[in-house]
Amino acid sequence: MRQGPLTSLKIIEFAGIGPGPFCGMLLSDLGADVVRIDRKGGGRGGAPTDVTSRGRRSVALDLKSPAAVEACLKLMEQADVVFEGFRPGVMERLGLGPEVALKRNPKLVYGRMTGWGQTGPYAQAAGHDMNYIAITGALHAIGTKEKPTPPLNLVGDFGGGALYLAFGLLAAVTHARHTGQGQVVDCAMSDGAASLMAMFYGFKASGMWKDERRANMLDGGAHFYDSYQCADGRWISIGSIEPQFYALLLEKTGITDPEFAKQHDRAAWPELREKLAKVIAAKTRDEWTEIMGGSDVCFAPVLTLEEAPKHPHNAARQTFVEVAGVTQPAPAPRFSATPGAIQGPPPRIGAHDEAALADWGFSRSEIDNLAKTGAIDLETVS
Repeated sequence: MRQGPLTSLKIIEFAGIGPGPFCGMLLSDLGADVVRIDRKGGGRGGAPTDVTSRGRRSVALDLKSPAAVEACLKLMEQADVVFEGFRPGVMERLGLGPEVALKRNPKLVYGRMTGWGQTGPYAQAAGHDMNYIAITGALHAIGTKEKPTPPLNLVGDFGGGALYLAFGLLAAVTHARHTGQGQVVDCAMSDGAASLMAMFYGFKASGMWKDERRANMLDGGAHFYDSYQCADGRWISIGSIEPQFYALLLEKTGITDPEFAKQHDRAAWPELREKLAKVIAAKTRDEWTEIMGGSDVCFAPVLTLEEAPKHPHNAARQTFVEVAGVTQPAPAPRFSATPGAIQGPPPRIGAHDEAALADWGFSRSEIDNLAKTGAIDLETVS
């Protein structure tokens, strides 16, 4: 039994990589019935370590088959949302583009996830997260003085992509339920990454931001907002921006040097960082955690992926859970009346050909016909 605030939502996800599966995971974690259309013959899938595939059902179809295309359109007739992550034009060539789908279901929300968007000079070009955030100014702002550093694929794929797609889909569903009008949601990771940079463009316009790395308060330029290595080689993070938090930092570290009164003097930052680094390097990470952990210094130890799930705060909130021996993030955010849940394990490709199609209104004879035409595999139909 699915649970969460989105249990009334029926979603078709066309299998992809990166932000598409993550978006599907987010929606499934909050209770949506997400049926993923996989490529027939595309492997087995279903590994417990495929965390972002958790919680949905898989129907494997040969989309070169007219019968399979018609089956997809019938599924779209029943859906609130469909989303895909192919290059512009691919779904149209398959006969599954938004124009066709919206004629069959005028209330349908049709989500399109790409790196560059459906239009523009780069629309048909390949790319990855690093490229999408590069043209927004985000990558330029992250890293050392010597070079930009990709912040994993959190800013483009997952932040600017999956989260903006989920946000856009739910906004469009709200509109559709009020008006009966579906629409296309064009989600470009480059657009989302640019949107995430809104505050920094405001800072730049106001003169508060220098357009270079490690020269600003939030990019590691300031001594009071940075990470520091400890005596044991491990690291801590300090974000003592506000004056009262900065004063507490000086108190907790035992610093009495009057030069530290120049908190916002950019010219003093390099020297103050060197001095603070020497103080931090005198104790281990755990010693500093004992001194500053849970205080208003704005402090946290820098944890590895192995350590993070065991941290007392994460453990108390059950931020991480274990499923089939795999430690993974629990559903987020949290709801008081309709809590989300991991709805099931990552599916084996085609594991739900019969059950999902039947639940979505396909008759026994229609399912059998799909098998006879080769649109689905015979072995997935009982």
